[in-house]
Amino acid sequence: MNGRKILAIALVLIMVAALLAGCSGNKNQQQGQQQEGKEKLKIGLVFDVGGRGDLSFNDSAYAGLERAAKEFADKIEVDYREPSAGGQDREQLLRLLAENGFDLIFGVGFLFTEHIQKVSQEFPNVKFALIDGAIDGLDENSNVACLLFKEHEGSFLVGAAAALKSKTGKIGFVGGMKSPLIERFEVGYMAGAKYVNPNIEIYSDYIGTTGDAFKDPVKGKELALNQFKKGADVVYHASGASGVGVIEAAAAEKKFAIGVDSDQSLSASEAQRPFILTSMLKRVDVAVYETIKSLVEGNFKGGYKVFGLTEDGVGYAENDYNKELIADIKSKLEEIKEKIIKGEIKVPVDKNEYNEFLKNNFK
Repeated sequence: MNGRKILAIALVLIMVAALLAGCSGNKNQQQGQQQEGKEKLKIGLVFDVGGRGDLSFNDSAYAGLERAAKEFADKIEVDYREPSAGGQDREQLLRLLAENGFDLIFGVGFLFTEHIQKVSQEFPNVKFALIDGAIDGLDENSNVACLLFKEHEGSFLVGAAAALKSKTGKIGFVGGMKSPLIERFEVGYMAGAKYVNPNIEIYSDYIGTTGDAFKDPVKGKELALNQFKKGADVVYHASGASGVGVIEAAAAEKKFAIGVDSDQSLSASEAQRPFILTSMLKRVDVAVYETIKSLVEGNFKGGYKVFGLTEDGVGYAENDYNKELIADIKSKLEEIKEKIIKGEIKVPVDKNEYNEFLKNNFK
């Protein structure tokens, strides 16, 4: 074989190798693009009754979802679902998201507890986050994380604020659905009020016994107006979208309302803002964001995560609209807050503990 033939064969082999390398490079590039697409995590959220736009619990959850969507735009895609009026399709919506390849699914509210317990077992490779509910027997290897809050701690602070600002010595509470969860708001509020004024008189009413109680602003307004007529000059609500009516009542009577979950003065009208003393902040947005972040960073853990004053998971609102309203009581509220964090004040979580609180503190 002469030199020319050897050179020709060598050139052919080089060309073939180049073609193969090119094909392989294209294939690797395509696989990389496909893998990149697969790595984009899908995050879903199913709202509680009242849905997005309740200016409270659901909107706070959405704020956390929205923050994560912006911050991790190259890593996640998000979607949400609204339940039917009565919430009968909660389980169906959870299952729909799981079947469509979502990696993490939130159920907003304790009413999702049994549904997430069931659907999470059907889809062991999908992560679930239950807000405000607890499922027994979980650990960090479970595919369910229960996101819980010390609502009683934040409510203690706004209860103290209500009693400190009250001129009549009478305040009120309007709860949504009668349940152990909402009772934590109620007893925390009452304990905080009694802590600063043992003689304070407290009126308490609930809107109903089903999830519909969180979306009845007409009833919320009616109950608040009744409490104002009995002499209350501050009313705190823990009633979701029904609380819109409580704020309307406060503005109409020129008395104070205390909002819940989110800073409700930010979503209130200009006419209503002067009558919102503060809001008990329940940082559902933080819990949602942090849970998504943990998944993105690859360290999602199941089990139970509790957000209280120490974790900045609850608190009270201070903003440009109310800072003058609470200026004279802020130092007292901060003092109480530190005592709770240090364990010097044990805040009750139910009526039995509330009665013990009264016995131990006001003998």
